[in-house]
This record gives sequence, structure tokens and C-alpha cells, in this order.
Amino acid sequence: MSFIDLSKNYSFYALPLAWFLSFAPGVYSKSLAGNNYDIANPRGLVENALKDEKLSKATKGKILRCEAAVANGQDTVNLFVASVIAANYAGVPVETINKLAGLYLASRAVFNFTYIFLQENPSFAPVRSIFWNVGVVSWITLFVKAGNRL
Repeated sequence: MSFIDLSKNYSFYALPLAWFLSFAPGVYSKSLAGNNYDIANPRGLVENALKDEKLSKATKGKILRCEAAVANGQDTVNLFVASVIAANYAGVPVETINKLAGLYLASRAVFNFTYIFLQENPSFAPVRSIFWNVGVVSWITLFVKAGNRL
């Protein structure tokens, strides 16, 4: 018995959640940067933070990783959205779409956590890469399943 009824289509709810998961690290980086964030020049955050002698090296590294996680999320979120739309259009079984959408969301959440909080230890880099690849495989699988049904 499943905690969530996967026969109902939740996949379109995953789309704003995917966007949020790609956006959230940026909010965290701005909170870490404090006064270094300038709303009039938001893209200057990293440069400003790196120049700030009051911020620790660890905090600066975390800001850089947060901003990299945002960019990485933006690289795949549009493809994920397109894959969910394609799968729904093609009539891929709802349970399959839900599972693969959930897998993408989970992979992004673990990727973000690993990248931002564990990456000070370089031995976690492969873990981060594994979860990035899990996310990519999930949306590629949705596209393939959609293509197979058309």
C-alpha cells in the first residue's frame, strides 16, 4: 500500500516544486551574503561576497556552491518540465509519470543538500554527481516513454 495514491496525476504539481528546488539555494546564498547582496545589482553577489573580508572562507565557499546549485538547477528544470508535458500528452501511465517526477524532485533535493552542505569535503563530489545523473535519467526516461507511445 502506497502512502500516496499514485493513480492520481500529481505530475503538474511537480513543476513548481522543481522550480522552487532550483531557486531555493539562491535565497540561502543571499541570506549568507548579508549586506553583500545588492538588489540593484543581484548578479554582483558573488563578486561582492568574495571581496568581503568579514565573511569566512567556508561561508564564501557555501555562497559559491549555492549559486552553482541554482545555475545547475536552471540547466535541467526546463527539460524536466518539457518531459512531464510530453509524457502526459503521449499518455504515459500516470503512476509512471508520478514516480519519475518524484524521483527528479528527490534527486534535486539531495543534490542541493550534498552540494551546499557536504561539498566542503571533496569526497562527496561523486555523491553529488550521482544524484545529478539520477535527475537527468528521470526526465530522459519520461521523454523516451513519451516517444515510445506516440
